[in-house]
Amino acid sequence: MFAKSTKTLIGIAAAAIVLLATPSPANAGANDLATARAATAQFHQVDAAKAAGYDLLVRDLAGITCIDSPGVGVMGIHYANRSLLGDAVVDPAKPEALVYQPLPNGELRLVAAEYIVFQGAWLEAGNTSGPTLFDRPLKLIPMGNRYGLPPFYEIHAWIWQHNPSGMFKDWNPSGSCTK
Repeated sequence: MFAKSTKTLIGIAAAAIVLLATPSPANAGANDLATARAATAQFHQVDAAKAAGYDLLVRDLAGITCIDSPGVGVMGIHYANRSLLGDAVVDPAKPEALVYQPLPNGELRLVAAEYIVFQGAWLEAGNTSGPTLFDRPLKLIPMGNRYGLPPFYEIHAWIWQHNPSGMFKDWNPSGSCTK
């Protein structure tokens, strides 16, 4: 009888450990979000971001730097880190771009991080399915995009500004490109 109850207790303990170690859908990717916040907290001042290598001001083919879509929402002004672009790595601590929005006083406010992986690099690395981060698939942006870039995967994480459309949506209706 003692052996049977010990086995039962061990079984219950093992099940509890598995349940505790398995993230629930409600907090899936929470560790990655915490990592992203901690890694980008130092970049609230755009000058600090530039000094750390986020010095490539992204422009679309029309020369627009503050990306918005009237009636849908805004992304903002993207500063990319050249040393992080072009590889097949998706790391919550190393976003390829930081997204800012202009404030009335002319300053920029950090609102999001964007993770970018070029499809060619991803496939060359031997990957057979698209990248994921925060327990979500990155969105494939095809050739013919507004930036003139080859196909790439991306995901925005609105870790510094609430996005009523969702934490990982491209467009934020509560943001603005106007000062």
